[in-house]
Amino acid sequence: MKMNRNLGEIIFDLFNHGMLLFWAVVTIYPLLFVLFSSLSKADELSSHRGLLLYPLGLDFNAYQRVIENPMILRGYLNTIIVVVGGTALNIFMTSLAAYFLSRKNVFWKNPIMFMITVTMFFSGGMIPHYLVVSQLGLRNSLLALIIPGAVSAYNIIVMRTSIMGIPDSLEESAFLDGANNMDVLIKIILPLSKSILAVMALWYGVGHWNAWLNAAIYLDDRKLYPIQLILREILITNTSALRHSLYSMTTSANTGEEAQIAETIKHATVIIATVPILCVYPFLQKHFVKGVMIGALKG
Repeated sequence: MKMNRNLGEIIFDLFNHGMLLFWAVVTIYPLLFVLFSSLSKADELSSHRGLLLYPLGLDFNAYQRVIENPMILRGYLNTIIVVVGGTALNIFMTSLAAYFLSRKNVFWKNPIMFMITVTMFFSGGMIPHYLVVSQLGLRNSLLALIIPGAVSAYNIIVMRTSIMGIPDSLEESAFLDGANNMDVLIKIILPLSKSILAVMALWYGVGHWNAWLNAAIYLDDRKLYPIQLILREILITNTSALRHSLYSMTTSANTGEEAQIAETIKHATVIIATVPILCVYPFLQKHFVKGVMIGALKG
């Protein structure tokens, strides 16, 4: 059925499409700039000025140097351990808390919910966190990046609201069949909460992947550094150890050439550290909007 639209509606649609296109370009171009820079020849990139719309002389040398750098590979391994282990622990703890707080007639449920909510606005600060982690013996361990952030108060509230939308009759029927609370959670609640679980996995996973501050505070051993902390040092501090590691395969580069090569290596490192999390998002996108809406509104 063809609908007749007046001039105002057409202008409104054109304006909306134009704004969306503009923001898409503003959002995508920085990533394309980094990608094109990482694929460009170092000398041509250093002399280029203005917008970069394509690679300047296709060159994969920067990626080869990054991949062959043992610091980058070790950082990737550390990050994967933290993301997988941390996200699994996060979802487990959040599911337990959300299920408990979503049940009716739970003793002291409201005071507990109030205490959880308060933590969203007030915290002890960095120094108390550091003292707690140190006294627990977690310093200089990947567990320092996983255990202190095992659960998020905001995510508990979102998942709790989602679980409250599941009919109580399912739980009552399971109890009549002899199930306990853990059986109900694992066999009924979680299978019916795939959308909100996908949202939790995305939020927690991205948080672990992008985290670097806790690693900078709690880790002294460079072999334990996650990829984001290594990336930060490459982009900002550029320490002598990193320079030696990055240019160890360059036998004849002078200071100027090293500076040119450094730019392409920085861009290549950013791409390598960003692409994996971008590849995960499309698989969770179909659950994302549904999960957020279910968690935001009680059905």
